Amino acid sequence: MQLPSVDPYVSAADSNAARKITLRRLTKVFDSKSGEVFALQNINLDIEEGQFCCIVGPSGCGKTTLLRILAGLEERSSGECHIRLDSSERPANAMVFQEQSIFPWMTVRDNIGFGLAMRRVDSRMRDEVVKFYLQKIGLDEFGDAYPHQLSGGMKQRVSLARAFANDPEVLLMDEPFAALDEQNKILMQEELLNVWEEGRRRTVVFITHSIDEAVILGDLVVVMSARPGRIKAIIPSPFPRPRRVFELKAQPEFGKLTYHIWELLRDEVIEASKRGSSQ
Repeated sequence: MQLPSVDPYVSAADSNAARKITLRRLTKVFDSKSGEVFALQNINLDIEEGQFCCIVGPSGCGKTTLLRILAGLEERSSGECHIRLDSSERPANAMVFQEQSIFPWMTVRDNIGFGLAMRRVDSRMRDEVVKFYLQKIGLDEFGDAYPHQLSGGMKQRVSLARAFANDPEVLLMDEPFAALDEQNKILMQEELLNVWEEGRRRTVVFITHSIDEAVILGDLVVVMSARPGRIKAIIPSPFPRPRRVFELKAQPEFGKLTYHIWELLRDEVIEASKRGSSQ
């Protein structure tokens, strides 16, 4: 049974100063022809202001459902979900999807500035912000280009810039680099780190199937079980910032940590695969 729609956001005065996202006993149940399906069960998680949290788990473990609950696109069935807001002038969140989500009829410049335009930000300020992010993502020569003139990696750069330009309280990312080839994926990981690490660091929740990606990007790596999705482990990253992808991957500690996470995930992936093949 679904709970009535509840505002998941609380003001800064109502929450611990360091805690941005608070999940307590969060559970999500879907109704199906065969009965209730538990997608998430008893999720307890604290994410601090400015932390980069990566969530990794097998297919079907509820990662995207959790992200949609944080975005307000899906209602929780029970438990608590709170995001502390610090400013009424900034949007609560912005999402970056795996699929191409930029508008094909808009130029790169207009796509990046879309959120600002919807918030009626002054045009001069909007132009300055768009110019800044065009330079940050290396597309300053493509401001007047349209999406059909861009490669897949360039389109994802535009999606990334649009999300950051709108200055959200929380940035939600659902496997945004999964469709890219390995070389472009590495470039995008470095672009994301460069944009995020400079200036005010936004709180990020990043969904991925890639253990390497979770360790490269995250301050926290949350390991989830097979359905119903539960948190199996929360692993703080020992690696300092700033980070460079191949420099980090060359460290022996990187290999040890990714292997440890795989040991935690292996049985969950096998279990999820068995369930998938039996359906």
